[in-house]
Parts: sequence; C-alpha cells; structure tokens
Amino acid sequence: MFKRFQVLLPDWLEDYIKFGAEKFDISISELIRIEICFAILAQITQLFPEHKMGMSFKELFVIYKKHVQEKTDKEDIRRIISRIYYETRKAIEFRLKTERR
Repeated sequence: MFKRFQVLLPDWLEDYIKFGAEKFDISISELIRIEICFAILAQITQLFPEHKMGMSFKELFVIYKKHVQEKTDKEDIRRIISRIYYETRKAIEFRLKTERR
C-alpha cells in the first residue's frame, strides 16, 4: 500500500529526477521511490557489512548502462525495479531485526 507524502525538491534535483523518469519511461514518483531504495541499500550495506544483498551495485549499474545504450526493454526495467524493491525490503527487515536485539 502506498502512502502519500509531499516532497519539496530544489530545481536542480527536480531536473535530475525528471531526466531519469523520462530516460527510463517511468513516473517521477516511481523514480523517487527507486532512488530512496538505492540510498537505503547503500546505507545498510555500509553500516552492516554482514548483510549481503542478492545483487551488487555493480550489477545494477551494468543494467543501467545497458538501458542507456538502449539494449534493454521495458520488461527488463520492470524486473530490475522489482528486484530493487525486494532487496531493499530485505535490507530494512535485517536492519530493524538487528536494531531490536
């Protein structure tokens, strides 16, 4: 279930988000969710090196580069977005479980 939040962005960040949304042909809201997931994954993997992701950032950026070169289709993008959400959810669950100990 999605919750609605208002996020205020400076112009330069708005420009970048719009650019990315157009590049990947996804909504601005979805791109913001993906970027938040990347930030969470980066944070948790640095704070808790014992947590292992099912994919590396290197793999994610290889996929990004392929898409930029127009070597991926929309279904590939949907699959990777789903995987990013899954990995982020696992990382958050790991962190919350670790913090509660």
